[in-house]
Amino acid sequence: MKTKTIHIKPFLNDQFLLENKIAQQLYHDFAKHQPIIDYHSHIVPKDVAQDRRFENVTQLWLENDSTKWRAMRTYGIDEKYLTGNASDYAKFEKWAETTPFTIRNPLYHWNHLELKRFFDIHELLSPRTSEKIYNKANIQLQSPNFSARGILEKMNVEVVGTTDDPVDSLEYHKQVKAENCDFKMVPTFRPDNAIHIENERFSKYVEKLSDVVDFSITNFDLLLEALKLRADYFQDHGCLMADHGLEQCYAYNIDYKTANKVFGKAFNSEVVDSSEALIYKSTLLYELGKVYAEKKWVMQLHLGARRNNNTRLGRLLGADSGFDSIGDLPQAEQLSRFLNKLDSEDQLPKTIIYNLNARDNDVIATMTGNFNDGSVKGKVQFGSGWWFNDQKDGIEKQLNSLSNQGLLSCFVGMLSDSRSFMSYARHEYFRRILCNLIGKDVHNGELPADINFLGSVIKDICYNNAKSYFDF
Repeated sequence: MKTKTIHIKPFLNDQFLLENKIAQQLYHDFAKHQPIIDYHSHIVPKDVAQDRRFENVTQLWLENDSTKWRAMRTYGIDEKYLTGNASDYAKFEKWAETTPFTIRNPLYHWNHLELKRFFDIHELLSPRTSEKIYNKANIQLQSPNFSARGILEKMNVEVVGTTDDPVDSLEYHKQVKAENCDFKMVPTFRPDNAIHIENERFSKYVEKLSDVVDFSITNFDLLLEALKLRADYFQDHGCLMADHGLEQCYAYNIDYKTANKVFGKAFNSEVVDSSEALIYKSTLLYELGKVYAEKKWVMQLHLGARRNNNTRLGRLLGADSGFDSIGDLPQAEQLSRFLNKLDSEDQLPKTIIYNLNARDNDVIATMTGNFNDGSVKGKVQFGSGWWFNDQKDGIEKQLNSLSNQGLLSCFVGMLSDSRSFMSYARHEYFRRILCNLIGKDVHNGELPADINFLGSVIKDICYNNAKSYFDF
């Protein structure tokens, strides 16, 4: 009796995630070499402006990466190896100890894809290989071309969109622009600190904003005036986008008298009840939407995160340390009211809506279609799989909802949404998944085998649509 031969695909080879010849052709011939427009990231502008050189791979790979920290905590790694005072090598060793047990988590794919693309390292990371990989990566980091800007060039990044508070001086953006680099670094106006009035640091933030605009902000109207002045400043320095991180869109009631009353209470450190806060947020968000429309900016809405859940560790380690999760607030009603209010006054800017709870994918995908009016290709967009959804299953779900309910061909594609320069490998990850979905449809007879046309759509999603949409 003959033994049946089992063919196992090599891990992370050139055909990674590409299940048939059509998918492979679409990726290698059309997607692979497209430049990256990373229109939303959390890259530190100072690192780019000063062309930071990383002393070792720990600083490049693990610094400020809360996704890795969450995995390490789950695996039982002590906090000193995450955010504490352990040596960089000790932290890397603990990450190497954790990595094999991240199987089926996207970190397993991302880690090894990043090692291959950045350092040409093909070994699997583990305690057995950690020292060798650490040393090999560190030797390459000493190369003259392995700086922050060198990494952007290596990954074919054409545009970096940073995320910036209205009080930011944008000094590093000015520096990069003055140097006529081969890439653009553009700021994004993100006034979350002015919107989240329930934050105990709100009054301190208003004082800081007052210092920047050089007048005392003592009421809601003056706050709005200050934000408009800062939006003007941002526009003067290349800003084309605004962004908001919200649990849900706010359109409960537009009431300037109540907004002013609530501002006064928060500014004087008095307790603001939740219903009052919602009116304030609704009023301010509406006014900001009009500002973005006037400036012809793209408005981005990141909806659905439940932030800072662990108050004990949050007090010890601060925000953005890995204690956020998916929220489950309803999205449709408020989002509809908000978009409709702006649209009815011809004040709706180009808008991208990102959804964190995959339960609501079809809700968001169908909502965007309500406000596309033919004036701009894909004016209102369902944004890419975000945060907890930028893994294979989440990306496929977003692409399928977008395809089923809208036009995938108009999609502006992937973003890194990351503080790590090594996260640019995620654009490749996305492109492979995209090409595989379309390749499978062709293989199954669900799409015609018109490779050149499909390839042109792939190129649009990976690059051309974003370049046109954001007017880069």
